[in-house]
Amino acid sequence: QVQLVESGGGLVQAGGSLRLSCAASGRTFSSYNMAWFRRAPGKEREFVARILWSGGSTSYADSVKGRFTISRDNFRKSLYLQMDSLKPEDTAVYYCAADPSRYSISSVMYDYWGQGTQVTVSS
Repeated sequence: QVQLVESGGGLVQAGGSLRLSCAASGRTFSSYNMAWFRRAPGKEREFVARILWSGGSTSYADSVKGRFTISRDNFRKSLYLQMDSLKPEDTAVYYCAADPSRYSISSVMYDYWGQGTQVTVSS
């Protein structure tokens, strides 16, 4: 199993940047495929970005492509999301998720979740 704790959220003006972190506990973090999802008020949870266990593959939602960068540090058991050129529509609670075998953009495919961190982008 793996436990996940997100941090780094906050209030930022449009055009600004934030870096989210997701700290994992457990000895097998390096074998988990990881992803970031978000849920805006009144909306369904949506895929943001994912990264393979090795870091060798990443993919992004079209809405964040070119602005967000997902990365991981298996030695530090951490996942990151660098968010640049933020827009008001990026306002949401951001969640990291982990799965030992599946590498999906669907939230139902992930077994482990953090509690979320709020990101608010003002116009």
